[in-house]
Amino acid sequence: MNLEVIAKNENQEVQNSIISKIRDLINYKNLEPGEKLPSERMLSERFKVSRNNVREAIQKLEFYGLLKSIPQSGTFIAHIGITAMNGMIDSILSLEDPDFKSLVETRILLELKTAGLAATRRTEKDLDQIKETLDAYKEKVMNGQDAVQEDLLFHLAIATASGNGTLNTLMLLITPEIITNFAKYHVCDENQAVMAIQEHIDIYEAIKDQNPKLAKQKMKDHFKMLYQYCYSDKTK
Repeated sequence: MNLEVIAKNENQEVQNSIISKIRDLINYKNLEPGEKLPSERMLSERFKVSRNNVREAIQKLEFYGLLKSIPQSGTFIAHIGITAMNGMIDSILSLEDPDFKSLVETRILLELKTAGLAATRRTEKDLDQIKETLDAYKEKVMNGQDAVQEDLLFHLAIATASGNGTLNTLMLLITPEIITNFAKYHVCDENQAVMAIQEHIDIYEAIKDQNPKLAKQKMKDHFKMLYQYCYSDKTK
């Protein structure tokens, strides 16, 4: 295990420890929804950790809607029952970093949905953006250059065109890590980048024609290699 992985695991342990202590503090003081937590400085001194560690733990709890920070005012408990909050924190603490295969499976589900929605909801501006990223990808591939970033931007442009902010956010969270790890996990062969040009064109045309069923099918065709990776015997 390299130093980066070790540091990540140690930081995760510290963060989970702080989250657990924040939960215990809320319960010990019988704090109610809407009440204010002690300051980051006070929490860092109480828990004997850095303020940065405390801030990261609070931000994670904010992400899940359990705390709310207000500038110049402080951090407050969200309006959710304490019993429910304790249950959610237990679930957060039990979360593990998703493995690559599970990320790929999630991406397939998300992108089939975004392709269909994009075909239904896309605007002319969205279409122009998808076409621009498609052309950039094609140019890089045909010149023998790495087009990972352009591939990412093409798929994110489709997510934006879906008009669903939550799907777009989820795509932003998982897609970069997936695409940049393709080579590491040997998901695609060397010819895939060239083959993907026509696949991208087919997806674009279906979205342009506002045909959601065809857009989903073309996206599914594009993910043939991913399906094989996820569901072949080699991944078991």
